[in-house]
Amino acid sequence: MYEGAVQDLIDELGRLPGVGPKSAQRIAFHLLQADEADVSRLARALTEVKARVRFCSVCGNVAESDVCRICADPRRDATSICVVEEPKDVVAIERTREFRGRYHVLGGAISPIDGVGPSDLRVTELMQRLASGEVTEVIIATDPNLEGEATATYLARLLKDMGLRVTRLASGLPVGGDLEYADEVTLGRAFEGRRLIDA
Repeated sequence: MYEGAVQDLIDELGRLPGVGPKSAQRIAFHLLQADEADVSRLARALTEVKARVRFCSVCGNVAESDVCRICADPRRDATSICVVEEPKDVVAIERTREFRGRYHVLGGAISPIDGVGPSDLRVTELMQRLASGEVTEVIIATDPNLEGEATATYLARLLKDMGLRVTRLASGLPVGGDLEYADEVTLGRAFEGRRLIDA
């Protein structure tokens, strides 16, 4: 619809996840109207992130060296591994300040529709980490959706005979939510995960 470079920019922005055609167009025109210094900073940040950031050789989290800061921290509990889908999930869990173990990032979830099977994920690397016998608990923290559930079930079956404590993050009703808006699966999980109230 637009000439040359503008349309190329819109097309490239539209390839980003969560950015539709209208959003891509808005971002492109915002960049056109922005100061050249701001656009240069953005371009530099994009180039830097591709040049400097890699994935941790141990857990698969993002890192600027061979090993991420969590794997390099000797204060972390090496007997507990929390398995997540993406590096952004590590950040979400770290914000809670509840988990002091280590992580394993799968790099996605099993999704037959998208052609993603267990061999496309970092499952082999997880099994290699568990082979040392140092880990006693694996916490499966995949997303509470169809793909995440399929991945959790696959991992639970795989780890069943290894003598490990395999747990799954509880899921249920969000704080501030209304029961009438909860779907059946969420409400069912909330009932399954109910606990005693200390009076």
